[in-house]
Amino acid sequence: MNDTPSLILFGRRPRYGAGKSRLARRIGALAALRFQQGQLTVLLHRFSRDRRWITRLCLTPTPESLRLPSGLPCHRVPQGRGDLGQRMLHALRTAPGRGPVVLIGTDIPAVTPDHIAAALRALRQADLVFGPAEDGGYWLIGWSRRRPLPPQALRGVRWSTPQALTDSLHSLGPHLRIARGAILPDVDF
Repeated sequence: MNDTPSLILFGRRPRYGAGKSRLARRIGALAALRFQQGQLTVLLHRFSRDRRWITRLCLTPTPESLRLPSGLPCHRVPQGRGDLGQRMLHALRTAPGRGPVVLIGTDIPAVTPDHIAAALRALRQADLVFGPAEDGGYWLIGWSRRRPLPPQALRGVRWSTPQALTDSLHSLGPHLRIARGAILPDVDF
């Protein structure tokens, strides 16, 4: 089995009038769509050619028909069903290989390959790593795969609230070693 780490870019497929509704109310639906498209393209260019990990694109609805910039190595995978936590866990658990898995949102303009490398380094000692967002949520979750995730992982989380990170940590119980990465802003508004 392959021990190469996986990086999952996780979010909504850019579509006019769907997703980023709070942002669209502030700047308009077309500008919000352009932000989503631009951000996804930037992240694909920034991460997909890095040989330290395999980049996987995990969007909802399914990304099969999404046109990607040519020449970018990126595996497309479905998110699965359920709430945000269930879909994130599905993506983490179904990433191929045995190497660590890092999942990031697609609305984090400041994220760099150094942030991903730091999360992977943290997973050498920790079972999980979180990249806290400025608003109380998180932009990154990483799993070493050395220990199984508990059945109640990411259940009961108040998503899109200042309690999202706290709720997520609480859902994991006391037996996992958890590290924290850099605090970054996300574009949730």
